[in-house]
Amino acid sequence: MSTPNFDQLLEAGCHFGHMKRKWNPAMAPYIFMERNGIHIIDLYKTQAKLEEAANVLRNFAKSGKKILFVATKKQAKEILAEKAQSIGMPYVIERWPGGMLTNFPTIRKAVKKMA
Repeated sequence: MSTPNFDQLLEAGCHFGHMKRKWNPAMAPYIFMERNGIHIIDLYKTQAKLEEAANVLRNFAKSGKKILFVATKKQAKEILAEKAQSIGMPYVIERWPGGMLTNFPTIRKAVKKMA
């Protein structure tokens, strides 16, 4: 599977960021400009980071590690579930409980007690 190119990212609307007043300052290096109160994401940097992430995921998969896929937006749920099932990886497409990763040992204990 290849990573999307610049034109595909642009066509998909990946350049639209958050409203200027609702942004995370850590995203500053990835913001190209601001237009009409909306941040415009730098798609060249996005494309580079997507390729980097794809390489990391490819290496994880080759080594037999599990990859948890998460998509809670309506537009992505069905696609993500289908793709994750096709490769036998776990996924979450409904509400993501807060602390699910940071408190995983606690959650695991609670699930074991319930079983």
